[in-house]
Parts: sequence; C-alpha cells; structure tokens
Amino acid sequence: MQVNDQENTNDLFESRIKVQELNHMAFRIRDEIGKVLVGQEKVLDLLLTALLSNGHVLLEGVPGVAKTLMARLLAKTLDTGFSRIQFTPDLMPSDVLGTSVFNAATSTFEFRKGPIFSNMVLIDEVNRAPAKTQSALFEVMEERQVTMEGHSHQMKAPFLVIATQNPIEHEGTYRLPEAQLDRFLFKIKVDYPDQEQELRLLQRACERQAIYDPALVQPVVNEVELTGFQNLVNEVIVEPQLLRYITAIVEKTRKSSALSLGASPRASLALLKAARAFAALEGRDFVTPEDIREVLYPVLAHRVILSPEKEMEGVSPEVVLRQLVESVEVPR
Repeated sequence: MQVNDQENTNDLFESRIKVQELNHMAFRIRDEIGKVLVGQEKVLDLLLTALLSNGHVLLEGVPGVAKTLMARLLAKTLDTGFSRIQFTPDLMPSDVLGTSVFNAATSTFEFRKGPIFSNMVLIDEVNRAPAKTQSALFEVMEERQVTMEGHSHQMKAPFLVIATQNPIEHEGTYRLPEAQLDRFLFKIKVDYPDQEQELRLLQRACERQAIYDPALVQPVVNEVELTGFQNLVNEVIVEPQLLRYITAIVEKTRKSSALSLGASPRASLALLKAARAFAALEGRDFVTPEDIREVLYPVLAHRVILSPEKEMEGVSPEVVLRQLVESVEVPR
C-alpha cells in the first residue's frame, strides 16, 4: 500500500508543469557561455532568472569584469534579434527610439524604428546619457511599446534590456532616476573573479589568442521556445504564506527608519516573478522561502533609498535589507 501511495505521489508530481526542458535549456546556455566566460556563475544564474521572468537587468561593476561580454554571450545563445546601443552624453531620444522621416513618393511621414526595436537590447554605459534620453526608456521598458506622434508601436516578444554602468566613474555620467531604476527587475553587482578563476582565464589566454570570441557560442533557444518557457514560469506554484512573506518584507522597507524610500508594489511583483523563475531553474514547480531570499537583494537593493544618517555612516542598502529580512518570520 505504501508503494502504491508513493507511485501515486510520483504520478501527481509528474502531472504538474514540466520543468525538465527548461532545465535542459538553462544547462545548454551555461555550457555555451562557459566556452568563453570564466566564472561569474552567480551572475549568470541571475541573468537566466531575469530572462525567464521577462525582466530587465542593470549590471554594475568596475571596467574589465566582463559585463558587456556576458550580455553579448547571452544574446548569442538566443536565436532572436539583438541590438547594442552605446549611451553617450550627446545621444538623443530619437537615436534610441526612432524618428519620422518624410517620404516624398507618398507625401507622408514614415516612422523608422530605432535600435530599441529588438528582442534583446544591450545598453552600454547607460548612465552616460542625460535625463532626456533616459526618460525615453520609461515607456518602452515598462509597457513594451513606443508612442510616437500619437501612434503606439508594440515591441515584439520577448523583449529584454540589459544595461551596464560603472560605479566608480562620475565625470561625464548622470545618476539614473529612481523611476528608471525601478524598471529594472535586477541590479546585479559584478565583482572581480577569485584567484582560481583568474588563473583559468590566464591559462585560456595562453592556449589561444581569441579568448573573448563570441563566435564560439551557438544559439540554444529561439524566440518561440523562450516565450513558452516564460509562460511556463507563470505556472510555478506559490503558496499563500509565501505571498504574505513577500508583502511582509516589502512592508518592512516602507516602515524602516533606516530607509527614506521603501519598495513599491512593483517590487513585490518583481520578487514574485523572480522567485518563480529561480525555482524553475532549480528544477522545481513550486517556490520556497529560499528562492525568495536568493533573489531578494538584486530585486530590492536598487529600489530603496537610505536615510541621510545611514548614508553618512557608509551603510549599504544590502546591509539594511539583510537586517529587515532577518526580522521577518520565515514561513514553513
């Protein structure tokens, strides 16, 4: 009888959503990127989580830690459209979104799409463009459309923006508006590789010259398959107590004296989406508290603002968030 019960349990588990193909896709993407990239496994996992969540990513790190390379390699594994925009202080919104051009043959204006019209868009050094150009991204990142002269132009799914910025260089840069930061699902800090990883990098450099050749990476998934995996993630089970756990954490950020600005409802939705995607990448069709905690800091750290006192003390948002999270009871 116990054996039959176990078999029935297995049958019930197998009848839920299928994450095996999703896991296989993720492993293949990691393998392809691993042909070129050394280390940064945690960052890559978060990028895959964002990809499955259909959420935008801001990569922050010092020069030379492969921020742009990671975005390019991820794009190479996707059989979808890709464009790259180098943000500069003289960049105009029309250089990103597109502009209307007069057609003499038809005596009408035609809209010529800018480089933002792609499936995956890499924005390099996003903080080098002024506020006027930054504001051009508000609508397209949130609503997946561009409105020009009263006409809305829809983005083709999937649509993902990966932006990079340098945290130490301030000359010739502009601070991203809070409304812009809030549109990024994740802000991921890209650190230096450890000594062993850097050694492997040098060994590869000795073995061949083109150590950063994206041509080594082959496509793994097309846009139709990727959209299907994104829809599959929306079916991952989230128990009611975990929804209360998310809202309790977000509510703590709004009431904390260490923060002058707490997380918005968009942050709660982002936590939910990211936790579901992370659970699917782990091979599960249900979310656990650990999934929420794994994605919590990349989701919330850039959405909160420290109080002036904490800023003067040099405390980071991650430290404050960690203290708040520890004060919330973990559901079991």
